Amino acid sequence: MWDNPRLLNLAANTLLGVALVLFGYAGARALLQSPLFPLREIVVESPLQKAARDEIEGAVEGVGGNFFALDLGAVRAKLEQVPWVRRVDVRRVWPDRLAVRIEEHVAFARWGDTGLVNTFGEPFSAPIDKDSAARMPLFAGPAGSEAELTQRYRRFAQLLAPLEDAPERVVLTTRHAWQLRLASGMDIELGRDGAEGVEDRLARFVAVYPESLGKLARKYEHVDLRYPNGFALRVAGWKS
Repeated sequence: MWDNPRLLNLAANTLLGVALVLFGYAGARALLQSPLFPLREIVVESPLQKAARDEIEGAVEGVGGNFFALDLGAVRAKLEQVPWVRRVDVRRVWPDRLAVRIEEHVAFARWGDTGLVNTFGEPFSAPIDKDSAARMPLFAGPAGSEAELTQRYRRFAQLLAPLEDAPERVVLTTRHAWQLRLASGMDIELGRDGAEGVEDRLARFVAVYPESLGKLARKYEHVDLRYPNGFALRVAGWKS
């Protein structure tokens, strides 16, 4: 081997390559652990309406690490646990800044007793004042049905617009039947989608309303639309 220049060059190059890898590894470790590159500033680049800035700063500080060692994925995960924060984009800005862009939840409806649903139909939890909560519709249904309830609410509201009324409560039962409570106080039993969809039933009801219930002087409280050629009505003060 010692008489073979080619093998000697190969061995030397291999040793040099190993030395460079070890040197690079040691340098990277020193850089990641160095106190010379502290993170000094967190810049929130998007305006905040609901999320608390002190909670955002606290979430970042809890992750630890200098400018190079900071785990951006961990920071993002921490920030997305802050109330009202839906989505986060995080990036480093040399030499000592962390730039954060936050998309907040926009509350669309209440979910059960304590939860909320955003405009994308996603469930989330956040504190909200009573007045704001009272102005939102109430959704109730099986877990995972939030997006469907949001989509149906929009369609139901569109169909009811000619009556100048809107759903204030939308319920999807475990049997996948739909129930509405309108702002006027009327309850509507829509039933399940079948040969005739629930939206078709509601559209039919709205179409005949002016010449039927619209002419009644008495207050009605419950309408059952689960009939192919008509609907059943319960009126306050009427026994049957």
